[in-house]
Amino acid sequence: MTTLVWFTHDLRLSDNPALHAAAKLGDAILPVYLVDTTNPAGHSGASLWWLHHSLIALDQQLQTLGGKLLIHLGTTESLLTLAKQHQCEHIHFSCAHEPWLAKQQKQLQQAALEHDITCRQFAGQLLLEPSTLFNKQGTPFKVFTPFYKTAVAQLGQPTAVKMPKNYQWHPHKHSASSTLKKLKWLPQKPNWAKAFKHHWQPGEAGAHLRLASVIEQLQNYNVERDIPSSDGTSMLSPHLHFGEISPRQIWQTVSTHFPSGEAAPYLRQLFWRDFSYYLVHHFEHMIKEPFKAKFDKFPWQKPTGNTLEKWQQGQTGYPLVDAGMRQLWQTGWMHNRVRMVVASFLTKHLQLHWQHGADWFWDTLLDADLANNTAGWQWVAGCGADAAPYFRIFNPITQSEKFDKHGDYIRAYVPELAKLPAKFIHAPWLAPEAELKAAGVVIGQDYPAPMVDHKTARETALAAYASLNLG
Repeated sequence: MTTLVWFTHDLRLSDNPALHAAAKLGDAILPVYLVDTTNPAGHSGASLWWLHHSLIALDQQLQTLGGKLLIHLGTTESLLTLAKQHQCEHIHFSCAHEPWLAKQQKQLQQAALEHDITCRQFAGQLLLEPSTLFNKQGTPFKVFTPFYKTAVAQLGQPTAVKMPKNYQWHPHKHSASSTLKKLKWLPQKPNWAKAFKHHWQPGEAGAHLRLASVIEQLQNYNVERDIPSSDGTSMLSPHLHFGEISPRQIWQTVSTHFPSGEAAPYLRQLFWRDFSYYLVHHFEHMIKEPFKAKFDKFPWQKPTGNTLEKWQQGQTGYPLVDAGMRQLWQTGWMHNRVRMVVASFLTKHLQLHWQHGADWFWDTLLDADLANNTAGWQWVAGCGADAAPYFRIFNPITQSEKFDKHGDYIRAYVPELAKLPAKFIHAPWLAPEAELKAAGVVIGQDYPAPMVDHKTARETALAAYASLNLG
């Protein structure tokens, strides 16, 4: 007998319940990755670069064990046709949490019954499944802290599932690398991803190397995580998104290294990830609409001229914002503290709809993730669940002075300001003319003047929020 194992956001061999269950059956395994040709919310932009390399890495892993990956182009339903072609009696897959994919998995299970094929789904992409957590009233949580307390109590100590020692593989003649070449996911002219390889190693091995390299730093996570020039964050988000490492594996490894709980602030972030998926699972409307209905009437401004483009290109005139947007373009990733600052600037200083920012992040982030991206943008904009108060408007100057005190992060990504002293690098337009001249900077020529005045923009934004009577 043969079991088709459908890989989704679980591109790993270790701690992969769907794969391990197939191995325990003793069946031959047909490993498949589906490229859904009808998917309205699939990977795009930078994340396709990562997916290409992650699938290559997965195929290479499988080949070391005697198998190989089959990349199938079609619809979810076409997996049934593929299963019948290869005489598969079972289909295994990890439980999806993106609403569109979860619906397709249910439809696949129902259709499989008519063809005498057994479909089984397995948990593993989150610490806890969204369907298992509710408040005392039996309704979904809308605030993180009570969600977190309930989840921690229910989770206990998660244990990653060990890889089986023996696999049997179903032979097929398909070549994953040949299929990927035909898909042409890698950018060519221009190759805007040329620097990515210097920062990242997609694949399961890369994920575990990354975790090993940062594990000792996590005891200082609560202090270092807000400093964008340091390696205070794990940078595991792309690996987690593609499932090259599971949250259980991270939890188990971190807990083993820090049995006294020194890394608890970091582990808490894994629950924020769970909470984002939880919200999208229970409140599907928030993918395109504000979680809070009052924000339906918010007077968002329409992009005029090149306002949106200046933000996208890191040409706002606020160095911390510009450094973040340029880091995103150059590396496919942005530091979390800076993500909040640039999002606040777009939604509150410029009063542009949060969806503009979410769309740009979706195209440019290697860790582009529907749940985290949506929840994060709505959190900053003030319209999400348990969101930042609407009146919290990040001051890009004071944020820069506090979290990039010496200007190291700014100098790394805004080199035209590199020679300015730290005292003036956070607001270069206020620097004395002599300092600007010594640094070779002419405001409006070498570096743009601020798009908007912070004080004026803040007052305008507060007036707009006040019009909604948010209270």
